[in-house]
Amino acid sequence: MEDPPVLCFLSLLKLLFLCIGFFSKPCSSAPYDGPFYDSSAYTECKPQPEDPLYNGGILKDYATENGLETAGVYSPAFVLQNLTHSTKYCFSIWIKIAGADSALIKARLLTENMTYNCIGSVVSKNGCWSFLKGGFVLDSPSQLSILFFQNADSREVDISIASASLQPFTDQQWRMNQEYIINTERKRAVTLHVSDVEGNRLQGAAIMVEQSSKDFPFGSAIAKTIIGNLPYQNWFVKRFNAAVFENELKWYATEPERGKTNYTLADQMLEFVRANQIAVRGHNIFWEDPLYTPAWVRNLTSEELRSAVESRIQSLMNKYREEFIHWDVSNEMLHFNFYEQRLGRNATLHFFEIAHQSDPLATLFMNDFNVIETCADVNSTVDDYISRLRELQRGGAKMEGIGLEGHFTVPNIPLMRAILDKLATLGLPVWLTEIDISKTIDKQTQAIYLEDVLREGFSHPSVTGIMLWTALHPNGCYQMCLTDNDLQNLPAGDVVDKLLTEWETGELTGQTDEHGSYSFYGFLGEYKVNARYGDKSANATFSLSRGDETRHFSIQL
Repeated sequence: MEDPPVLCFLSLLKLLFLCIGFFSKPCSSAPYDGPFYDSSAYTECKPQPEDPLYNGGILKDYATENGLETAGVYSPAFVLQNLTHSTKYCFSIWIKIAGADSALIKARLLTENMTYNCIGSVVSKNGCWSFLKGGFVLDSPSQLSILFFQNADSREVDISIASASLQPFTDQQWRMNQEYIINTERKRAVTLHVSDVEGNRLQGAAIMVEQSSKDFPFGSAIAKTIIGNLPYQNWFVKRFNAAVFENELKWYATEPERGKTNYTLADQMLEFVRANQIAVRGHNIFWEDPLYTPAWVRNLTSEELRSAVESRIQSLMNKYREEFIHWDVSNEMLHFNFYEQRLGRNATLHFFEIAHQSDPLATLFMNDFNVIETCADVNSTVDDYISRLRELQRGGAKMEGIGLEGHFTVPNIPLMRAILDKLATLGLPVWLTEIDISKTIDKQTQAIYLEDVLREGFSHPSVTGIMLWTALHPNGCYQMCLTDNDLQNLPAGDVVDKLLTEWETGELTGQTDEHGSYSFYGFLGEYKVNARYGDKSANATFSLSRGDETRHFSIQL
């Protein structure tokens, strides 16, 4: 959709003040010790709107009737004063439409310098209230801005709004909220009890604790370039506990000619991950984009295609049964529909059914782009993702995972979190499956943006794994590399190494107290512990899984 008709900004502001008067309120940052982020989200259309988040935030003095009526161009709207640079603004509102059965409504922001074309969106339905959640960060301060709502296509619809909320967070407040979630969701309290064989507590026993593996899967794409490349393999294993093959499992790679399957490269890559106990995702069984569908497949008749896809699934899934923790079954189905065009609307459902029958233990994923990267892509809004997923579930598909590619240019972090909040209502594991930053961004800024995205993903409770899309090739990477060809870190690599260190429990040493106990707070995963008292010592291992209670572990000497 094109931008709204261009009006003289000063004339528009004059019109706004005439219509709204002085209801607008200057925006100001919340105090340092608050607020807590509100992760509430709703995906169902409701008879009545819920109360506004944050009691409305800096919009709490607005009333619904203060919206602006200007022949549908900026209707309804809010005037916002003194928005600050870098502040993270979290926005939510309930929307109801009339004049259409449903419509994609986008929230937009107009400042003196630019228009932010989408800071949140919702597929709104006639006769009930739908929840829009989003946010924005300004590139530069704005003395006067307009927050308004529009139908994403050319149809005229009447838009009603209720329970609007706009809550600012300083960078420090945002980081505090992230750390709070990390400490409560990614870590757990542990108390080690040391005693002798008679059960007597041993005060002053020396303790050494080491985290041997991490519970949270954090990894990267790899390609055939890792085969036989020992330095690259060592570099990878030192950092990552998860992997995904970049292209080597895709249909065009394993069966470039009809009936001639070749899994040699995938087998060799699988040997590497097996040998190093690395979890690996299966990517992908089908890709709906015809550009990446084997040329010979595109020329098949419907019946030939039906036979070919059956053969593809059975060949791939039977060969690698129980090898891959996940499968992206039909990749990017929100943007492309090659198979459904040829085989009917139920083709994707059939793919999921056969994949589950072939490997019941693998988690089956939808996987698509521009879901968390932006809300401007009308093909992949969060509501479209949810609708398609639910449609497959209703049809009987064993749909168990939400895959979000995450190919970012300039990340909108409050919007990313808002979208994750809505997806979290489904109660399914969410993976960020292909994270990178566009190569149009300089390497230093790439690293800054990457850290923002990774921190946001790791600090959201619904995210259960993160994969980078940084497979190394002689001519570089798809968009972003972590190292040069000599495996020397680029700025993005420095960020990854820093976060990997930050998100693990370093080696801990200490002594038991008067109760014979030693306590610490550790990241989830596997641990090794050594206890020594006098001339006696013992080694033990224990697991730290998610839970609210303190994990107690006893060691006898």
